[in-house]
Amino acid sequence: MNRFWFLTVPISCAVLSVIPAQAQLGLFTKEQRIEFTPDWHGERFPDGRPHVADSVLARLQGVTADQAWDVLEDAGYKNQFEGGWKVINPGERLVGRVVTAVFMPRRPDVDSVIKANGKRENRIGDENSWIIDILQPGDVLVVDLFGKIRYGTIIGDNLATAIYAKSHNGLIVNGAVRDVTGIQEIRGFQVYTRGLDPSALENTMLAGINVPIRIGDATVMPGDIAIGDPEGVTFVPPQLAEKVAADSEMDHLVDEWGHMMLREGRYTPGQIDNRWSQEMIEQFNAWLEKKGSKLRMPVE
Repeated sequence: MNRFWFLTVPISCAVLSVIPAQAQLGLFTKEQRIEFTPDWHGERFPDGRPHVADSVLARLQGVTADQAWDVLEDAGYKNQFEGGWKVINPGERLVGRVVTAVFMPRRPDVDSVIKANGKRENRIGDENSWIIDILQPGDVLVVDLFGKIRYGTIIGDNLATAIYAKSHNGLIVNGAVRDVTGIQEIRGFQVYTRGLDPSALENTMLAGINVPIRIGDATVMPGDIAIGDPEGVTFVPPQLAEKVAADSEMDHLVDEWGHMMLREGRYTPGQIDNRWSQEMIEQFNAWLEKKGSKLRMPVE
């Protein structure tokens, strides 16, 4: 097994089992993806990437960066948010399972090996098109393009169409995109990018697929859940996705009940904004039960 995944050149992205492990220099092996996500005990893709259930993804649609931040901070994950994006096709929250890719400034000797591997694997087109082939429905492609803008455009409208056709989801790129007018016509395809530029991608090389990457201040793993909101993007480790969803749902319910109490004049703003009394918690839980929710606030 190659443990030196950072000495990267890409290999086939589609069928891991047909390539000897020692050839997998640009890709974690299945065993490594499992090893480096030890706290995930749920379903996985055939290549070992964690597979958070669609039902959990649906519950994460209403999560804000603040709500996710609280859960991640409490769990010791302090480097999972990155802001400062330009957003194309803003609308509903971007939520999906992460597929990672990392590019580096081109070095001819290394890139020659990358291209030779791609030719042997019958890869078609330029390297930025190779990463699209492995996408599954619900995936979000997350690309570290080292902040390059001019000649750092990972896609135009053609590859944008291909990404959306494969994943029915969006793109996050620490780099740039081009053909924005065409991308805006792809309804539902949301893009978080550092910049916009008419140039084509040049002088880069694809150095890894589905390996750990850095997006600004965030460390991102394949199988994380990317959640975009107006503040930026949060990368939630898969084992925390359901807790983030549950805590967010509770926050919304607390707000709903609190607002109702304020409108009815049953409690003052000071009571609602401070630590609730046992009587308030019991009333809130009774309201949850009547509402049909299985969530409950602990009674001290």
